[in-house]
Amino acid sequence: MKKILILSAGFGEGHNSAARGIRDGLARVAPDAEIELHDLFAETYGAVNEFIRKSYLGLINRWPRSWGYVYRWLDRKNNFDEDFARFSRLKKHLASWLERFQPDVVVSTFPPYPYLLQQISGPNRSCKSVVVVTDSITVNAIWYRCEADYFLLPNEQSAAVVRAGGIAPDKIKTFGFPVSPKFADLAQDRQRSRQEPSDVDGRPERVTSREASHQAPAHDSGRRVLYVINAATRHAPQLVDKLLDLDIDLTVTIGHDDRVRRAVEPVIHNRKIDILGWTDQLPRLLCQSHLLIGKAGGATVQETIAAGCPMIINHIVSGQEEGNAQLIVETNSGAIARSPTEVIAQVERAFANDARQWREWRTNISRLSRPSASLEIAEFLLSL
Repeated sequence: MKKILILSAGFGEGHNSAARGIRDGLARVAPDAEIELHDLFAETYGAVNEFIRKSYLGLINRWPRSWGYVYRWLDRKNNFDEDFARFSRLKKHLASWLERFQPDVVVSTFPPYPYLLQQISGPNRSCKSVVVVTDSITVNAIWYRCEADYFLLPNEQSAAVVRAGGIAPDKIKTFGFPVSPKFADLAQDRQRSRQEPSDVDGRPERVTSREASHQAPAHDSGRRVLYVINAATRHAPQLVDKLLDLDIDLTVTIGHDDRVRRAVEPVIHNRKIDILGWTDQLPRLLCQSHLLIGKAGGATVQETIAAGCPMIINHIVSGQEEGNAQLIVETNSGAIARSPTEVIAQVERAFANDARQWREWRTNISRLSRPSASLEIAEFLLSL
């Protein structure tokens, strides 16, 4: 029976999203496997870690360009081992888990863990070390200047960066980003829907709501736009106001931030809108939407790719998120629009001329989509 230890941290949703996707993929593929998922930073440093985590997230969301200086500084460093050697309490906590759990594989979705694992176990460690990179294209060197058996990348563009960084090609695997297995379920539903027979009159059966997002939006209705507010909140009320003036079906998610709800509600004026708090239905919402408006976070971009839903990016954190945005733009799978006015212009452009631009984006992003990545990664981990 395989024992797999998955290590993550709450410094950006991409790390936790990847960790959960791998955990859930393993649960599907091998229900009898022993799986542990831990944020050792939170477990070791408690309130101090939470203060640093919130400060970091506040910094990158309020002043997104400022993080770029730190990111580029990290990318030039060569002594990560020396830096992480100072984390003695964290190393001790990890060592205790290794001793108690005796994992066959340690999966790291946050960069420091492979360095710590190597310092604890040395060259003769008994477990495999697998690094899951959660960023695209602008892959910081901190991800791959460590000793590991394999590096899992979300796409070929990112794999090329790691190869150029000196990692042997046979250590690099490109399965896609480990999104929730729910995306694979929804993809199968769409496939079955397309294979259903016509009715007795020879006309196609009614298109289901899940399949509807893969049909071009109609001129007068059915243009479903999902706006995920998890950054750039200062402009959110203005953007919602402008979006409600368009001929679209708008859904807005605000997570746990009730301040955003209170700021947005005054601009609604009885106009039609769905406002959702925290929800675990994002895979379904993305698969039912024609467009996503949101930040270029690793999880957000990879989930919209998995759903085949073109994206308008309205917030980019310098450094890691630049590559995520670059992936969307270079593959012509969406656009960048930093102001509410620019977002509206891109939404109108997407649906103009019988949704010609949307059709182009949709075709291109579908080529990138790998909704079963977490299941493929699970199979790979079990094979080690």
